[in-house]
Amino acid sequence: MRTDLYTKTVLTVIAALLATLVLRSPQCARAQSGYDVFIEPGYTSLHKPDGTMQVPGKVVVDRLTGDIWGFPTLSGGEYPVDTTSTKPVVSTPMYLGKFDFSAMKK
Repeated sequence: MRTDLYTKTVLTVIAALLATLVLRSPQCARAQSGYDVFIEPGYTSLHKPDGTMQVPGKVVVDRLTGDIWGFPTLSGGEYPVDTTSTKPVVSTPMYLGKFDFSAMKK
């Protein structure tokens, strides 16, 4: 008799723990903490506002501030590549402008 009560108790505890796992709301996975950015798919021609540079690259928009940044890729690819060097390339952002989100009204 005692074994039956023990088995039922253990199975009830297991079921309760599984139910809490299932009903718990999932956490959002974030690759970057502290940033809320939109990375435009593909690549485009980046034009520095002062007209000194025009290179292919990725456009990144900070969704909190509206700031627009361009990351040069040095080639026409999705990520920075320097075929003349064996070291990994670090792309330094250039400030392109800003979207004025505060001007949007319903």
